[in-house]
Amino acid sequence: MFIEQGVKSENRFWKYIWGSVLLVLASLIGQMLFVAALFYETFTNGTSYPTNNEALMRFFEPNVTLFLILISFVFIMLGVVLVVRYLHNQTLLSVTTARSKVDWNRIFFSFSLWSAITIVSTLSFYFYEPNDFVINFKPIPFVILVIIGTLLIPVQTSSEEYIFRGYLMQGFANLSKNKWFPLLMTSLIFGGMHIFNPEVDKIGYIILVYYIGTGLFLGIITLMDEGLELALGFHAANNLVGALLVTSDWSAFQTHSIFKDVSDPSAGFDVILPVIIIYPILLFIFSKKYNWTNWKEKLTGKI
Repeated sequence: MFIEQGVKSENRFWKYIWGSVLLVLASLIGQMLFVAALFYETFTNGTSYPTNNEALMRFFEPNVTLFLILISFVFIMLGVVLVVRYLHNQTLLSVTTARSKVDWNRIFFSFSLWSAITIVSTLSFYFYEPNDFVINFKPIPFVILVIIGTLLIPVQTSSEEYIFRGYLMQGFANLSKNKWFPLLMTSLIFGGMHIFNPEVDKIGYIILVYYIGTGLFLGIITLMDEGLELALGFHAANNLVGALLVTSDWSAFQTHSIFKDVSDPSAGFDVILPVIIIYPILLFIFSKKYNWTNWKEKLTGKI
């Protein structure tokens, strides 16, 4: 079983605390390139240093900003590999799946399914409320965005999945010896990590329902499917396709996307729609395709 693969007597919970500190340090090291670029630009051109997050996101050209943000996740992913291997004496496969090897077909199916839903829903919003969008497409910047996004966004989303649904899921299982506590805790922490996103300032804390609900959904498919593959595919599609399709002045990623949302941000039904309707439908689709059974035991059972 996937979550049990990290439950070992030598995997004391303090190791996960120490491992988490090391991953934070890896993130800080990765962000040094962004900091260095900021200092270089302000020093050589005499421009003033950005004083808030919004100014920071607009300081560089969007593709440059995106690259500088995403490159830090390469260091985080490397940190995950090193922490799992040398602090916990586990293989990366053991925090990826309970299968003998990674099931790429699961990753591609999840990626394709959520990509299709994202594209259809975005186009539907565009045709239903055309005044809320403007065409933002510029060929050369868009091609550069595709290259950066294709290479680095899967690294970003994978590092988050390995930390929350892999590493920390198994860590909380070591602490609690059950499955519901790791599922709940990783979902709450995942949602809480998004509290500093600019969307929260514009829409309000209600959007955390979406982030926590998404974390819960990803945790459920991980436990039911005994691996990260479906979560990896979903998360990559969510961020990559989203970055290519739509940007806004108040979103976390400022990109040269096809569309730009110019509507006033608000906490409407679309914030909770995925959590209460779309995610349950996806759970049904996955459960039928992969013959999931024994839900209560897999989501709440003891270890």
